Amino acid sequence: MQAEQTGGKRSSDADDGFARLGIHNINQTFRDLGAEQLIEHAIRRREGLLADDGALVVRTGQFTGRSPKDKFIVRDELTESEVDWGPVNQPFSPQHFDRICSKVMAFLQGSELFLETCLAGADPDYSLRVHVITQLAWHALFAKQLLIRPPPSTPAGQADLTILFVPGFQADPASDGTNSETCIILNFKRRIVLIAGTGYAGELKKSVFTILNHLLPAQGVFPMHCSANKGRDGKVALFFGLSGTGKTTLSADPNRLLIGDDEHGWSPRGVFNFEGGCYAKCIRLSSENEPQIWNAIRFGTVLENVIIDARTRALDFSSDEITENTRAAYPLEFIDNALIPSVGGHPSHIIFLTADAFGVLPPISRLTPEQAIYHFLSGYTAKVAGTERGLGTEPEATFSACFGAPFLPRKPGVYAMMLGEKLQQHKVSCWLVNTGWVGGPYGVGQRMKLAYTRAMLNAALSGDLDDVPVTPDPVFRVLVPQRCPNVPPEVLNARGMWRDKAAYDRAARDLGARFRRNFEKFTMVGPEVRQAAPIE
Repeated sequence: MQAEQTGGKRSSDADDGFARLGIHNINQTFRDLGAEQLIEHAIRRREGLLADDGALVVRTGQFTGRSPKDKFIVRDELTESEVDWGPVNQPFSPQHFDRICSKVMAFLQGSELFLETCLAGADPDYSLRVHVITQLAWHALFAKQLLIRPPPSTPAGQADLTILFVPGFQADPASDGTNSETCIILNFKRRIVLIAGTGYAGELKKSVFTILNHLLPAQGVFPMHCSANKGRDGKVALFFGLSGTGKTTLSADPNRLLIGDDEHGWSPRGVFNFEGGCYAKCIRLSSENEPQIWNAIRFGTVLENVIIDARTRALDFSSDEITENTRAAYPLEFIDNALIPSVGGHPSHIIFLTADAFGVLPPISRLTPEQAIYHFLSGYTAKVAGTERGLGTEPEATFSACFGAPFLPRKPGVYAMMLGEKLQQHKVSCWLVNTGWVGGPYGVGQRMKLAYTRAMLNAALSGDLDDVPVTPDPVFRVLVPQRCPNVPPEVLNARGMWRDKAAYDRAARDLGARFRRNFEKFTMVGPEVRQAAPIE
């Protein structure tokens, strides 16, 4: 090791991070640096530009999103019977893992490397100490901002998890057992994650989430792909939803305290954030619609693939020139009303968010506990034409079990059973909210106004809908309130918003059939949950 720079607080801790991987003969190491120092290194190494508001703007290279077909879990005696093997959790042999790790170690000889010591899990009883080792300074900054920073008084110790992020290394599928030059390999036994051949930082974030989704159920903690906030009355709400449904936007409520925007655990004591930051989509970001996210973009924030004017350093959030999946990564404290430490009590409300591009689901509806489990396992939203290559002119239904199938090592029934137990124990109110289209499908109808969605959520969370009469939806059987403060009554009636009622009926029956076909694989549930399906 030629030279070293360190934050000066965890030198022996950091030594363990390199030693346990067998990394030696490094040109220079930078350990537990502050955000300012990491930004200086990123600029020095030409990894990004400073925007006019101080944010660091970077490019993720060839990949502007996750590479799910290149993600693997090492299959060994520990994982053999616990992992739900298949196209999501692809098996990888221990021998191939050891071989590719050795090649990565050789590749890193003579390199500059960055190491950040972080925590995953705001509840100290369930947190992991994580060493993140990166080739790029901005990846280290991303880890520092997205995970939890240990207090200065935290004693040194061995890492519970080591993440090695090496975008410059490309695997050889023929000899390494990968599907391409890119790989994301999780080794639960050795507690190592290798990310190679991609610069997309979201792989780091979701790898930690996948590890926690495997470990925590055995400790009696329900891991959840959801945002969470807390009212001034102390009541906690959870927001489940896939990308594009409003999970981050709607949880960032100026009248409520933000616990976190994406990943949480529900322990016997209550809810806690897995992370110490937010990873918000920022395509078409505006101060009017999302003021809290807008105000969080400042010095210390990492902006991925946002267009910047190289001369003026002005940002163009409206441009999708590189990708629709532009992102902002910033620490929780950049949100004015963030709750730190990010822990709360047991939730009183659960919101399932869906962006229904078919335009048939009600804007808001109450769910019975059985319907809640049905919609949790279904994990429905819809993609629309133009957002991804290969999509046609019609919306495409997307079902992702537990609103997070790509990150669930265990079978979906494990997580659904935990949800059912929590609902029964804590008497939680559950709601289905459609942030998608009304008055017709995508291309015909209109996207639900954000102001109406916020008004409906405010009414649900404040109890204003508790005594409002409800009408069962004729197809989906969810319970639709007949009125809601600050929302026109006609907006609550999905069918009534369509000019062509026969077309609505056809579209609703078609979507209901898609729900039923998708649910056929969930054989672990009882008849009560199956009866929550849309009618035929």
